[in-house]
Amino acid sequence: MKIGFIGLGRMGKAMVEHLLEEGVNVVVYNRTEQKTDEFFAQVQSSKFKVQSSGELYKTHSPVELISKLKKPRVIWLMVPHGKPVDEMIEKLVGNPDVSREHHSGSEVISTHRERLTAGLTAGDIIIDGGNSFYKDSIRRYHFLKKKGIHFLDIGTSGGLEGARHGACLMVGGDRSVYNEVRPRLEAMARSKGNVAYFGPAGAGHFVKMVHNGVEYGMLQAIGEGFEMLAKGMPVVKPFARAALAKTVRLELRDIAENWSKGSVVRGWLIELLERALSRDPRLESFTGKVGGGETGEWTIKAAKALKVRVKAIEEAVVARKKSLENPSFSGKVISALREQFGGHKENK
Repeated sequence: MKIGFIGLGRMGKAMVEHLLEEGVNVVVYNRTEQKTDEFFAQVQSSKFKVQSSGELYKTHSPVELISKLKKPRVIWLMVPHGKPVDEMIEKLVGNPDVSREHHSGSEVISTHRERLTAGLTAGDIIIDGGNSFYKDSIRRYHFLKKKGIHFLDIGTSGGLEGARHGACLMVGGDRSVYNEVRPRLEAMARSKGNVAYFGPAGAGHFVKMVHNGVEYGMLQAIGEGFEMLAKGMPVVKPFARAALAKTVRLELRDIAENWSKGSVVRGWLIELLERALSRDPRLESFTGKVGGGETGEWTIKAAKALKVRVKAIEEAVVARKKSLENPSFSGKVISALREQFGGHKENK
């Protein structure tokens, strides 16, 4: 099997390494040539080659990448949502329109570009594996369909560890195209059960959008709980109506470790928090200013259109915005978790 892969950020590099270990041949391109060359040198090292049975091919342009693939070509995009995805698609297939509007959530960005040409033709497949807004994915699907080029939108979850050892993939697009690339997707995933087809164009990114909204709520709940625990247990006298000023200090790392072993709230996020607390017991290296927020806002807007109440997600998004001006220990917990699963840097 062979696949083209565009985007060598943290997630992209980890996914390519996993594919190589699964025996998939990968042709890579990144806008920054130096990053491509450094990654190629890293993979060619003897330490990695022992584990890898797939071959890596580096390229310095989308056209060169296309030239190293046989039809039907399959190209995975792992680039930031919005404008970067549209620009990369145009570089791959060309766009006869010199002016159009790009919608990403509530954002409307006018774009004026020259026609670009490359080599993708009817029957080839483009996969957007990033966090794109689902309506953008539907638009891209129809744009490419007119050219006879297939498009899948795939939500990718699992953080850096999932990318490196097998991700969770949520697929939208034509089922026949999904079936065609399924062996490659299963190589990307931890197991066959980690790949699921959800419906037509947009479905993969819609499911991932809601997934991220749920993630916001879960992170917020964990953060708020551990903020209470960080303040300690109030000491009260028997039958007293109010707590005294004195509190008992609690070891947060021990609590996280305990909760991760059989409790109702056990799970990967609690395990990651235990890992973070073992390194930094009071999370003093974090400011509490939480980054991110776009996918949560997309979820809220979609929920309003569907007339679904998502109060927990709304509160989580509001809390992230407030954390930039009024950081809290809850924000430190969320920032620590985001760093653990995604390598996300905190707002300073």
